Amino acid sequence: MTYRERGGSQPRPRRRGQGELEVQVLAVLRQAPGPVNAGWVQKRLGDGLAYTTVITILTRLYDKGVVTRERAGRSFEWRAAADEAGLAALRMRRVLDAEADREAVLARFVTALSADDEQLLRGLLGDAEDGPVV
Repeated sequence: MTYRERGGSQPRPRRRGQGELEVQVLAVLRQAPGPVNAGWVQKRLGDGLAYTTVITILTRLYDKGVVTRERAGRSFEWRAAADEAGLAALRMRRVLDAEADREAVLARFVTALSADDEQLLRGLLGDAEDGPVV
């Protein structure tokens, strides 16, 4: 029996995919003018999300190192820990850290790169060997 057959007049809202809400929260935080509270995030997300849901997502992101928080009275103010490129690099690092044979993972990664990406990576590695630019 469907929802409508049980007497519901509206279809059920679409369920979000895994991680979709985290992505939305991060997007809101990246647009923030500085550290913001969970209420600010909740308001920008819309969709009638419960405050506790927003807090849960922010806490999960904090535990992953993707957001930072500072005590503000009895609650926290939140901000994205990195831009989009930094977040992608963090995810890549976590995958690498989870593998026992780092050399094999890196070797497979490099051999799967396009010629342009490989050249870019070689240039970045060369810059890293030269030391920081002052």
